[in-house]
Amino acid sequence: MTIAHLPDAESPSALARIKDVFGRQRETALRLRTSTASERIAKIKKLRDAVVARTEAFYAAGHADFRKPSAEMDLTEILPIVQEANDAIRKVKGWMKPHRVWPSMAMVGSRGWVQYQPKGRCLIVSPWNYPVNLTFGPLVSAIAAGNTAIIKPSEMTPNLTRVMGEVVREVFSEDEVAFFEGDAAVAQALLDLPFDHIFFTGSPAIGKVVMAAAAKNLTSVTLELGGKSPTIVDASADLDTATQNILWGKYTNDGQTCIAPDHVYVHRSVKDAFVQKARAALTRSYGEPAAWKQSADLAHVVNARHTKRVKALLDDAVSRGAKVVIGGEVDESACFVAPTLLEDIPADAKIMEEEIFGPLLPIIAFDDVDEVIRKVNADPKPLALYMWSKTQKNIDRVLEQTSSGGACVNTTVVQFIHGNLPFGGVNNSGIGNAHGHYGFKAFSHERAVVRPQISMVSFFFPPYTDRVKKMIKMLLKLV
Repeated sequence: MTIAHLPDAESPSALARIKDVFGRQRETALRLRTSTASERIAKIKKLRDAVVARTEAFYAAGHADFRKPSAEMDLTEILPIVQEANDAIRKVKGWMKPHRVWPSMAMVGSRGWVQYQPKGRCLIVSPWNYPVNLTFGPLVSAIAAGNTAIIKPSEMTPNLTRVMGEVVREVFSEDEVAFFEGDAAVAQALLDLPFDHIFFTGSPAIGKVVMAAAAKNLTSVTLELGGKSPTIVDASADLDTATQNILWGKYTNDGQTCIAPDHVYVHRSVKDAFVQKARAALTRSYGEPAAWKQSADLAHVVNARHTKRVKALLDDAVSRGAKVVIGGEVDESACFVAPTLLEDIPADAKIMEEEIFGPLLPIIAFDDVDEVIRKVNADPKPLALYMWSKTQKNIDRVLEQTSSGGACVNTTVVQFIHGNLPFGGVNNSGIGNAHGHYGFKAFSHERAVVRPQISMVSFFFPPYTDRVKKMIKMLLKLV
């Protein structure tokens, strides 16, 4: 198989190639409906092993694309794939088994079960911030569920994309898993096709485009999006643990993480102490600010366009009166924005309206947790919410009165690697779930099957005599 490079998706040859691969996957998808657990496991093992075998190549590619530290490649790219693959290898046989259900009162005398069927031909559109993890993680789920897949990675991390393509080429034939590179025109050409399922990871704005395209073919979707994930630190929180965890979650991948803490609400009584400890934690992690640009432990912004976008958010906040506590350095030529703590941010600053997706962390004082709950509920539902507290009453109030895709109490971002929990958003931050059994179900159709053992339904056939009507009335009372 050759990897498809389609710089001009509107050309007849490019469109023909996309349609040809999509057409050839149809027969494969039909055949895979009867694939066994052993067959699926074998493919997942080959995928896992091919990824691990290229660890050094991924290190080099991640550094070339945005100076990603090798430790972060291991922790945020390789580890999640290995965990996802190993979980599926251990459990897919059980996931595939039909699930028996008890009959309802109206169906006494029948057997019922849920049969898990592959959805068929699937499209995986993956982002640039964690391209390996967010491409191959969903692919493991698609394979576990017995599907074919076409992958459209981001064009913004070309070196990582190249190595990912090598993995796909080694492990799969193109009629089962294909890999199309290119820009938005390639993505649009793929979205025009009647896939059986689309798994998209990216921004809410593009998620709406994907959902609109899917609606034309009534294609089911999983949308892993984002949003402004708030963090709340109340007066009872362990500040040492909170600052270390929050800053790790924020500045891993240079803040380019969909579940990164976007901004922090800190109780006014501990806000100055929080800021002081946060400054100390940054220098402990990355050294003195003057050396941050050369730090081997800090990724850079992915490209010049995004660097300008993050700089514009910083400049706008400062021009409106925000105070830079530490950081603030920007070198557009190196795609570098320093880890930056901000306070005294006015409510009308753009940084309080847009998802930051970069290394800027606004710190906002509050007096009452209900005030924060009102602010959280006034914004679109985020992908994540983080609460730091030792006061159970405050924890319960925040969890009960807010909505988010996921939440953590006294920890940050680790919900992503909890393979037994669903990972996904709500409304603006996403639709559907991923990981483990939830990922398997996302790529499966849960088919309801009923088989009578004693047929009761014939008692209710017309003509509707008094006897039949009486039996219907009895049934209404029973159910």
